[in-house]
Amino acid sequence: MFTPTHPVRSGHSWVLALIAALGLAFAVPAVAAGDDASTYDKDSIIKDAAEFFGETTEGLAKVIEKAFNEQGRPNGYIKGEEIAGAVGVGLRYGDGTLTLKKGGSAKVYWQGPSIGFDVGANASKVFILVYNLPRTQDIYQRFPGIDGSVYYVAGAGINYQQRDNIVLAPIRVGVGLRTGASVGYMHYTPTKTLNPL
Repeated sequence: MFTPTHPVRSGHSWVLALIAALGLAFAVPAVAAGDDASTYDKDSIIKDAAEFFGETTEGLAKVIEKAFNEQGRPNGYIKGEEIAGAVGVGLRYGDGTLTLKKGGSAKVYWQGPSIGFDVGANASKVFILVYNLPRTQDIYQRFPGIDGSVYYVAGAGINYQQRDNIVLAPIRVGVGLRTGASVGYMHYTPTKTLNPL
């Protein structure tokens, strides 16, 4: 026998299902916001980079802003130094310390081919933004350069290297720009080696 309570119960189930679905939808931004604990914000990166380079330039802030616009918030960075020499095409060697926001640090070395804009050699500091790196040991592999990813703004430069979902964005200021564009790949290793391959 039909009773008028059935449609009401059915309606209540539909309303409860809708509320549950909306609850899940609104829970997604909360999870995304939780990611802030494992990534760096733009202001802290600009501050750390400026302190590391010993200067704040308009170009430095702009290349960092560009990286944030294109790649989002990094979950780590490498502070290091490198030497490079080029006669058109050259070599680059560097070393530094990787730090992840969620904890963990590691010594890292890198070497690989580079393309120079003039003839000569230079030594410089480099600040590398690190994206989507799950663990410190995952840095130890080859990272191909991304074609067309070299940008220069008012004395600062940045380019991208990528392996799967992991993206590295080396930033150089001043004289370090002289051979700032990567060719082929950069090999990151746990120990120093002179072999660029």
